Amino acid sequence: MTDLRSAPVPPVGPGDHVRGPDGAPAVVMYADFTCPRCALAWERLDGAAVRLVFRHLALKAKHPRAVALACAAEAAAAQGAFWAFAASVYADPGRVDDPHLWARCETLGLDVERFQADRRAPAATSRVAADVRAALRAGATVTPTFFAATGPPGAAAEAHPGPPDAQTVARWAAGPGIPANG
Repeated sequence: MTDLRSAPVPPVGPGDHVRGPDGAPAVVMYADFTCPRCALAWERLDGAAVRLVFRHLALKAKHPRAVALACAAEAAAAQGAFWAFAASVYADPGRVDDPHLWARCETLGLDVERFQADRRAPAATSRVAADVRAALRAGATVTPTFFAATGPPGAAAEAHPGPPDAQTVARWAAGPGIPANG
């Protein structure tokens, strides 16, 4: 595979969506909520011994709802529900139009009016755009694309396109992970 990187993967920062055990290696997942392969990867990483860092690789050219769903996830994040919202979308990918999103918000206990405003706000749209730019600069060409540090500290992160298998997840869990800012 040709290396298309023009920049390294940005370090994990305080604004990232991160879940997983403290001290576990960080693995960056560039993904799209409309991607069935991303849903499969999400399922395979559930409960894995890694700190999953979710970043958006939402391209309207791939799916007309990709960017809208990414912004919706950011709006849910503004109310502390990023992971619950993401899990609900991946669990039910056939219902991603607005009325279904509003129903998800109600189920998650979110303020629907605030959600509506936040998903169209510059904070959400600029966050999604920044994630997409960083993904493309890091060489992500498909969804999902993962970046994990499996070599010695300071080595470049390894890119992994597509859903990981159990052996890959185990290798990531044994590696040093993507470094954090600061």
